[in-house]
Amino acid sequence: MGESAKPFNQFNAAGNLTHLVTLEGLPREQIVHILDTAQQFVSITDPAREVKKVPLLRGKSVFNLFFENSTRTRTTFEIAAKRLSADVINLDIQTSSTAKGESLLDTIDNLVAMQADIFVVRHSVSRAPIEIAEHVPPHVHVINAGDGSYQHPTQGLLDMYTMRHFKKDFTGLKVAIVGDIVHSRVAKSNIFALRTLGCADIRVIGPESLLPSDLDMLGVKVFHSMEEGLKGVDVVMTLRIQKERMEAGQVPEGAAFFKQYGLTQERLALAKSDAIVMHPGPMNRGVEIDSVVADGPQSVILNQVTFGIAVRMAVMSIVAGN
Repeated sequence: MGESAKPFNQFNAAGNLTHLVTLEGLPREQIVHILDTAQQFVSITDPAREVKKVPLLRGKSVFNLFFENSTRTRTTFEIAAKRLSADVINLDIQTSSTAKGESLLDTIDNLVAMQADIFVVRHSVSRAPIEIAEHVPPHVHVINAGDGSYQHPTQGLLDMYTMRHFKKDFTGLKVAIVGDIVHSRVAKSNIFALRTLGCADIRVIGPESLLPSDLDMLGVKVFHSMEEGLKGVDVVMTLRIQKERMEAGQVPEGAAFFKQYGLTQERLALAKSDAIVMHPGPMNRGVEIDSVVADGPQSVILNQVTFGIAVRMAVMSIVAGN
């Protein structure tokens, strides 16, 4: 989807997942293994549980390197690492030596010398986590926390976990993704994962300027009308308009966008009566989604956040060999 490059091998010589930088090409059995592992960790995230830790990453150091802003992803990665008993280091990029001109890979080399075991990387440049994964020694693991408009694999996985939790089976699922698809790493990760898990009815809805040109190759159905695209779907995922990645005036903004593509109660009624509403956040209420829908009984948006802790625990424990 607009980011063609040679595939990166995320597995070591023994066939074990050692990095997670993309969901493109990740085998179905590996995705299911991550989701099943996350299911075991969900009980640890239960607020009623007195001790919320397991010792799987005790003695390991997890470095969170967020070159872009984040609330949910960064915080849930930190919680997940701490619940696995890892030592967590949050690098403040604004006050680090990268602000003095140090290269990305020189920064990585210095952190490896500080005995980093796992890097969780968010970067504005597509494929930057892959560059890091190709560079680090074999005992160091890299997890992509979102890079440019390329991929956001752990968000894709937590979205798959959420869909499986509420809808059980992917093969009969009808999923609609609404809004800024072309700039959305979340949409790309979701589409790759849904296809791998057997979802045959994936729809995208939005203005032509926000839809990639190669969706037909992926078997994705394209709609420019909310009324047409939402008919009979099981899952509706709305996306934020990523103005930071587009030219001014590229799409209608605010109320104008909401009028055409905002998810309202009336439009949601076109989906199945038990359809779930998802959003990867951050939400712009009154732009891509109405507050009545975001806070309504069909919304599982906060469930996504909670499940994200367990999914990120699963990913870190698996790539670290536990």
